[in-house]
Amino acid sequence: MEEVIALPYAYDDLEPDINEETVDIHYNKHHKNYEKKLNEYLKKSDYDYNYNLEEIPKHIDEFPIIYRGEILYNAGGVLNHNLYWESLGKNKSNPKGKLLEKINEKYGSFENLKRTFNETAKYLVGSGYTFLVANKNGDLNIVNMVNQETPISYDFIPLFTIDLWEHAYYLQYKNEKNKYIEAFWNKANFDNASKTYNELFKAN
Repeated sequence: MEEVIALPYAYDDLEPDINEETVDIHYNKHHKNYEKKLNEYLKKSDYDYNYNLEEIPKHIDEFPIIYRGEILYNAGGVLNHNLYWESLGKNKSNPKGKLLEKINEKYGSFENLKRTFNETAKYLVGSGYTFLVANKNGDLNIVNMVNQETPISYDFIPLFTIDLWEHAYYLQYKNEKNKYIEAFWNKANFDNASKTYNELFKAN
């Protein structure tokens, strides 16, 4: 059975930038619903859980064709939300180690990365996410994905993300998505992104 990650902080730890009610509903209703539906379709597929969650999108063609769309969509919903919660923290933190070196090399500075990330996020039409990703060589890119697409399907390694579905911000920010994008950085936490990148590319 696939499971969502445990929320790595209390529901009110992202206040005032993302309020307690939003975190509670987002995690317990939306995120866990993707988990529930994913497991329903895996069960219908007689899945034997021979892949970890991150591997499912790469092996989607091995599932019954009738369930592939739902499995891919809901697996993306779990994966993307897992990363979103890990991209936030009670105390914000900046990139470290080789990730910071690569950011400085590609974008000139962390501030420039933030600026590019925000510009990209504001261009997203409809629901989806903006991701900081790495390719297999460790090169960085900022990409938008619609709905519950996951960068894993495109051979990218997702490092950091912002959820741009309305349920991520509408209770607090209403239609002012750009205010949410700006406030998000007050709780942006790069500990997970730095750990992932530094472990994968420590020899580069």
